[in-house]
Amino acid sequence: MNNLKKISVTGIKGIGEETAKTLKELGISTVQDLLWNVPYRYEDYRLRNLEQVGDAERITVCGEVLTEPSLAFYGKKKSKLSFRLSVEGQVIRIDFFNQPYLKAKIATGETVTISGKWDKNRAQITASKFKLGMQTQDEALEGIYRLKGSLRTKTMQKYVQAAFTMYHKEIEEIIPQVYLDKYKLIARDEAIRILHFPKDSSELKQARRRMVYEELLLFQLRMQFFRKIEREKAGGIAIDYDVAELRTYIDALPFPLTNAQKRVVNEICGDMKSHFHMNRLLQGDVGSGKTVVASIAIFAAAKSGFQSALMVPTEILAEQHANSLVELLAPFDVTVGLLTSSVKGKRRKELLLLLEEGNIDVLVGTHALIQEEVIYHRLGLVITDEQHRFGVGQRRILREKGEYPDVLFMTATPIPRTLAITTFGEMDVSVIDELPAGRKQIETFWVKHEMLDRVIQFVEKEIIKGHQVYVICPLIEESDKLEVQNAVDFYHLLLAKWKKRHTVGLMHGKLLPAEKEGLMRAFSSQKIDCLVSTTVVEVGVNVPNATMMVIYDADRFGLSQLHQLRGRVGRGSDQSYCILLADPKTEVGKERMTIMTETNDGFALSERDLELRGPGDFFGTKQSGLPEFNIADIVHDYRVLEIAREDAAKLIFDENLAENPEYARLYESLLASGVFTEEKLD
Repeated sequence: MNNLKKISVTGIKGIGEETAKTLKELGISTVQDLLWNVPYRYEDYRLRNLEQVGDAERITVCGEVLTEPSLAFYGKKKSKLSFRLSVEGQVIRIDFFNQPYLKAKIATGETVTISGKWDKNRAQITASKFKLGMQTQDEALEGIYRLKGSLRTKTMQKYVQAAFTMYHKEIEEIIPQVYLDKYKLIARDEAIRILHFPKDSSELKQARRRMVYEELLLFQLRMQFFRKIEREKAGGIAIDYDVAELRTYIDALPFPLTNAQKRVVNEICGDMKSHFHMNRLLQGDVGSGKTVVASIAIFAAAKSGFQSALMVPTEILAEQHANSLVELLAPFDVTVGLLTSSVKGKRRKELLLLLEEGNIDVLVGTHALIQEEVIYHRLGLVITDEQHRFGVGQRRILREKGEYPDVLFMTATPIPRTLAITTFGEMDVSVIDELPAGRKQIETFWVKHEMLDRVIQFVEKEIIKGHQVYVICPLIEESDKLEVQNAVDFYHLLLAKWKKRHTVGLMHGKLLPAEKEGLMRAFSSQKIDCLVSTTVVEVGVNVPNATMMVIYDADRFGLSQLHQLRGRVGRGSDQSYCILLADPKTEVGKERMTIMTETNDGFALSERDLELRGPGDFFGTKQSGLPEFNIADIVHDYRVLEIAREDAAKLIFDENLAENPEYARLYESLLASGVFTEEKLD
C-alpha cells in the first residue's frame, strides 16, 4: 500500500490539474487517498412495494410509461416534466423538476426505473433518479461522497473505478492471516471495492466490518505502544508493601469495601508492587468511595517508605480530602500534610522542612504542590483528583518531583467505556461501578416551569427543616441568544419572595477564585441556606447538609452534567431530592428528562448521553482529544474497539512483533504511520 501513497491522482484518467486542486481540498492527493475516501452514507435504490412505503419516504419503482411526457417551463430556467407510470397495476404520476433533457429519453411503452419521494395521498413521486429499463441488483446501493466545487457523485465513482482497476493489485493485506481467519474477515482489496460499489447491504456490512477492525486495530496499536513505553520508562519503582499489614488497615476501615472497591484496590496495588510504572485512571461515581481506595494506596506507599502527593483543583476540596485522610490514616501513624496558597510564613516553612526530611507521608494540596520550593524526600505515588482540571504541564511537574513515581488519576465524571478506551487508551482503567450499601437514592422529579412556585415552596420546607439547597441556572445574566433563566434573576426572585427569612448566595464564573472559595466555605459552614449558582459548583465538594438540587432549564444540559450536578446532594443520611425544571421542545430533550428520573447510575447515564449527543459533544468538541476515524464509529463499533484493544495489547507486548514474517506488513504500516520509529519499537 505504501506505493499508492506516492502516486498522484493526476495519473488517473480524467483528473487534470484543476480537478486535482479540488480533490486536494477534500484531502485527496494520492491514489491511496482516493481509494480510502469511502462514501459517508449510501442511498438504497432497491425496488419496493407501493403498499409497504409510508408517505414522504424515498422509494424506487419500476413500471411502464403510459403517457407522453409533458414539459412546462416557469420562472428563470425552471421546468417540470410529468408523465403517468403503471406500477403493480396502479397508475401513478411522476414529476421531474429542472431536468428537461429527460423528455427525449422517455417514450410511451418504455420500461423505466424511477427513484424519488413518495406522496401516498396523491399517488405521486417527485423523482430524483431515472434509468431506462429494469433496476439490477448491482445498482441497488449507491455511495454518497463528500464533494466540493463542481465534483459530482458519478464523477467521483468514475475516478475511483479507474483507480481501482489500475491499482487494486497494489493494495497489500496488512492484517495477519490468523486474525483474518479468527474473525472471518474478507480481504483488504475486496473490502475497499465493496465500500465503493456494494451489491447489497449484506456485502457492505462485511466490508465495513473488516475495515472498521483494521482502523481500530491500527489506532489501538499506537495507543498500546505508548502504554508500553509509559509502563517501562525509567524502569518504574516497586512499592513492596507488606500484604498482611495492608489487610489489617483495610479490615479496620469504618465500613467494609464493596466488591467494586476490592477489585480496583487489587488492580492498583498490583501495579504498585510491580516494577512497571503505574499510569491508571480510576473512575468512580459520586459517593462510590474513591477517597477510601486512594487511602489504601497511600497507606501501602507510606509503609514501604514512600511519600504520596494528592493534588486537587481547589483549596476547599484539599481541606476536605486532608480531613478525610487524617481520620483514616492517623491511627496507623501515617502523617498527612496540607499545602495550599493559604498556608504561609513560618507554618509553610515548617511544613516544607518536614516534607523534605521525610516526616510527612502524604501531602494534600492544590497546584501549590508543584512549586519549586516543594521538595519531597522520596515521592513514590502521585494522585490527581479530577485530573482534567489540571494542565498536562502541571501534572508532568508533579511527576518529576520524584523518581518517576506511580500515577493514579481519579475522576467522578462517569466516562463511557468506549471514550475511556479511546481518550485514555494509554492508561489502564479501573472502575468503581457500585455504591456502598445502605446509601439512600436521590429522588429525582421532572416538572414544568408553571410549577415554579410549588418548587420554591418545597425548597423553603427543606430549609425550615435545617437543610440547605442548591439552585443551578445555565447562564449568569440575561441573553438574547437563549431564553433561559439566569442565575442573577433567580437570586433576586428568591430574595424578593423570602424577604430575609433565609440567606441566599450567588456564585458564578465571573467571580474571582477567592470570592468563589469564600461562598463555598460559607455554604459548607451552613451560613448560606440556598446557593444560586451556574455550573461552577465544584465536583466533589462535600456538604452533607445539602439535601436538594434544583436545576432550572435542565434540558439545556447533557445527561452526564445533570448527573454531576445531582451528585452535589445526597451526601448525608437524610433523604435528598433533585428537581428538574424544564419545558423541552425536542424529543431528545424530553428523553433526557425521563432518563434522569429513572436511574441514578452514572455509567448507564453516560452511555445514553454518548448515544444521544455523540463523542464530540460529550467532552466538548475543542477539548475532547478524540481521534477522527474514517470509517469506524466509536459509539456503535464499541465491541470491535474492545476486541481491537485486546489484540493490540497482545501484539505490542509480543517480543517477536518486528521479526515475525506473519506480522511484517502490519509492522511496516505502523512504521509508515510516523507515530514511532523502528528504533523506538526496539
